[in-house]
Amino acid sequence: MRNRLVLLLATVSGVAVGNVYFPQSLTPAVAAGLHVSPGGAATVITAAQAGYTAGLFLLVPLGDRVPVRKLLPALLAVTGIGLLAASAAPGLPALVALSLMIGTCTVVAPIIGPFVAGLVPASRQGVTNGLLLSGGTGGMLLARTVSGYLASWWSWRAPYALAGILVLTLAFLTARVLPSTVPSTRQRYPRLLGEPLRLLLRTPALRRSCLYQATIFGGFSAVWACVALLLTGPEYGYDARAVGLLALVNAGTMIATPVAGRLVDRHGPDVVNLVCAGGVLLSAGLLAAGSLPVLVLGTLLLDMAMQSGMTANQVRIYALSSGARSRLNTAYMTCAYSGGAAGSWLGVHCYAAFGWGGVCALLAAVAAIPGVALLRRVRQKARSAAPSRSETPSVPAR
Repeated sequence: MRNRLVLLLATVSGVAVGNVYFPQSLTPAVAAGLHVSPGGAATVITAAQAGYTAGLFLLVPLGDRVPVRKLLPALLAVTGIGLLAASAAPGLPALVALSLMIGTCTVVAPIIGPFVAGLVPASRQGVTNGLLLSGGTGGMLLARTVSGYLASWWSWRAPYALAGILVLTLAFLTARVLPSTVPSTRQRYPRLLGEPLRLLLRTPALRRSCLYQATIFGGFSAVWACVALLLTGPEYGYDARAVGLLALVNAGTMIATPVAGRLVDRHGPDVVNLVCAGGVLLSAGLLAAGSLPVLVLGTLLLDMAMQSGMTANQVRIYALSSGARSRLNTAYMTCAYSGGAAGSWLGVHCYAAFGWGGVCALLAAVAAIPGVALLRRVRQKARSAAPSRSETPSVPAR
């Protein structure tokens, strides 16, 4: 039953994550359908990610305070209603506002992760988290692909309507099958909101994880906010379906995250994070080459590195406190998605000012930040007389 529950929640995570990412394939279709500029249409992406960041701060801490069996279906129901409303949005301002609301309420994946972490032993944290992230990756990739095709066949409104129906169905299903749990805290909501910040200030391992993921995810978001503009622009001249196909090619990421989880269980998060930072730097060089086959390879490597790094970082923070996992995840994911929202914004402006090369340079610059920090940390461990395993999932790092 537990394995079936994990698979169901991985599916729910995938659908929820897809709600943030499928607008990335719709920028040209939204621009044409609502008669706005591509840059204006891209604000829908930024609004969804900004809303997700707000939801991480405002709603995810409730995973430690409210039974997940009640919280999860409620958030899914509100998200589904928002998606259906977005499918009928009369103009860009309404669509941006609804995207902000959808992003805020679709934060069920960061609630599911800590919830499932309490159901599995420490020795399985990495591989289980990798499976959940595979679900999120699958949702992200399929959402881009399906939305691109639906936008080409019908209009940009069709993906929103389909997503709304699917999310409402999952809201009904999760309300019936999720097990009852006892909240780990009875803190009042205002204090609960302040707890992630307090944890961030006093926990070095949490701060490291936040830095690593915020920078990598910022570069990742910059690339995917602009790749639709590149492929549908004069250099390639493709339609929205090409963006969806590019995302579908990256389904190999679903295999990479469970493997990364096993490596984290065996070698610890720092080693995996360092390899991922190197992978992002390599992807920046591949993406800058410009040819379509290399572009496919570069985005695949970027997606694999970003998601594998996410696996390592979350294993690190879940080990810090079994009673505050949602609050720890709130601090971590808020920082990560703040980086993502900033990356989307910077990416669009770099593309407008410097073209695709500017976006690739931005990706390389942000990947170098965690890369240098991790290289120093791994070298310090290697020089230690007694090599430390203090950041394995079974022993928290401080």
